[in-house]
Amino acid sequence: MTAPQSGAGATSGTVLGPDQGDAYWWLGSLTINKVVGPGLTFVDHHVPAGYEPPLHIHHNQDEVFLITEGQFTMTCGEDTWPAGPGTLVFLPRGVPHRFKVSADAPGRTTIITAPGGFAELVAELGEPAAELTLPGPDVPIPDPARIDAVSRKHGIEAVH
Repeated sequence: MTAPQSGAGATSGTVLGPDQGDAYWWLGSLTINKVVGPGLTFVDHHVPAGYEPPLHIHHNQDEVFLITEGQFTMTCGEDTWPAGPGTLVFLPRGVPHRFKVSADAPGRTTIITAPGGFAELVAELGEPAAELTLPGPDVPIPDPARIDAVSRKHGIEAVH
């Protein structure tokens, strides 16, 4: 089932099962876009052990992580917290942040951004997932310059 739209264009409610939505292999992860649109984005993000995106800033969106599996270390500004299943982490727009998944096991988190836009970034940089598993080494990761350009287009900037 395709992820429903949020915001003013939405005309009805939708129910999605645990594995439904638009699935992408995105930057070494499996990300299932559950709700897409200008109002908010809701994605189910599966990441391998040791996964760690670079420090970055969302200029236009607040971001919420609800950890459902694994052990994460979350950093926002000068603060760092451990986060395990059931932990909710709020990351305000404009503040540099990152996360790291424990090297012991993969992780899974629900990511909500408001306003929306994050799911569109996943779709633009990702490759439709052939199956609902973490991507293997044969799934290419886009060139870093392309990742940077597309991320900036969506209001996300890596902090170097």
